[in-house]
Amino acid sequence: MSIDYGLPKKRSLTLKGHRTSVSLEDAFWHAFRAIAQEQGKPINVLAAEIDAARGVEAGLAGAIRLYVLDWYRPKPAP
Repeated sequence: MSIDYGLPKKRSLTLKGHRTSVSLEDAFWHAFRAIAQEQGKPINVLAAEIDAARGVEAGLAGAIRLYVLDWYRPKPAP
């Protein structure tokens, strides 16, 4: 697997009717879109959910990265 370690790419999202820019590396953008698709949600809806759940000390880009990491992290067996 080849990972692009390039600079983060800035893209616009709409959260609650307001446009905002988020900078993420391509790998995170691809994973974030795949998660939204798997959940059957537009990426803006998933971003708004993450935004609403994050604390004030966390930036949106970091919250998205942590969400993606947690999504793909193996879960313990029940």
